[in-house]
Amino acid sequence: MPDLIKRRESFQRTLLGWYRSHARALPWRESPSLYKTVVSEFMLQQTQVKTVLPYFARWLAALPDFAALAAAPEARVLKLWEGLGYYSRARNLHKLAQAVAALSTPPQTPAAWHELPGVGPYTAAAITSISFGAPAAVVDGNVVRILARLTADGREFKDGTTAVKAFTPTADALLPAANPGDHNQAMMELGATVCLRQNPLCALCPVADFCAARRTGDPEHYPRLAPKKIEQVAVTRVWCEQSGRLLLHRADGRARRLAHQHELPTAEQLGLTEAAARRGPLLACKKRSITRYRITESIHRLATPPATLPAGLLWAPLAKLDAYTLSGPHRRWITEIAADRRQRQ
Repeated sequence: MPDLIKRRESFQRTLLGWYRSHARALPWRESPSLYKTVVSEFMLQQTQVKTVLPYFARWLAALPDFAALAAAPEARVLKLWEGLGYYSRARNLHKLAQAVAALSTPPQTPAAWHELPGVGPYTAAAITSISFGAPAAVVDGNVVRILARLTADGREFKDGTTAVKAFTPTADALLPAANPGDHNQAMMELGATVCLRQNPLCALCPVADFCAARRTGDPEHYPRLAPKKIEQVAVTRVWCEQSGRLLLHRADGRARRLAHQHELPTAEQLGLTEAAARRGPLLACKKRSITRYRITESIHRLATPPATLPAGLLWAPLAKLDAYTLSGPHRRWITEIAADRRQRQ
């Protein structure tokens, strides 16, 4: 690290020059505003840029500023977010907009933004450095990867959070006093487009001459994170269709992850045993990952619904499913199964 810090002014100039010539044309960078920066940062948490782009455009068309978002009902906010996952981000963004709209002027420091719903250190640094020129370095997985390779830091970290804390002083030391927002965006851009986790594009890297890992010939060795413990989860779900309606489960508003979202009901939610639900024909077997969980969901047809629906279950007309907020995977699965069943009829 000492060698990199000694050359930091040269590093800063080189990185910023590359960014200004090669930065992707992204909608939140065109005619930038505080609101666009905030919305994009929330959407980009744990989500790739290519996935976010259509959602961002739809969101801005429907809710163009903090006041519009603050006044919108939660159901509309969640509907616009549908498919992006991690719905707590949408609810926190809604609460944040209500807090900002109530102020005479928005806060301008990382500490003040950190007090708002859903804003962690990375998001606070990104928002305030980009919008207000605050001297706050952003540090996420991409930035950790860049710094670990630049310094050939071979320490093993138990998780990403530990690595972020370890590399924050280096990120702070490399942050220029002028244009900290552009520097932060340049680091994000470098990690997203060049300093990739696998097969990094070292030959195209503008700061390759500063990179100790490139000199070792093994940049993919860095950073070193302890393997995550993966947990396998099996879920049995039920497809129950009657008179053009589909049985769905609506999560309680207090649910941490899927509040007010609709999904196909599980056997347990229907009051059935797993064995009883699995007696019906298997319509689909789907797999997805959420954090450290690898989830296998088998969907079985249930011919006869219970006489009295348990709490949280409802009948939704298949022709009007667009009016319901479904989790992204379940909308895809329901569309696929419904189309297959129509073809077979």
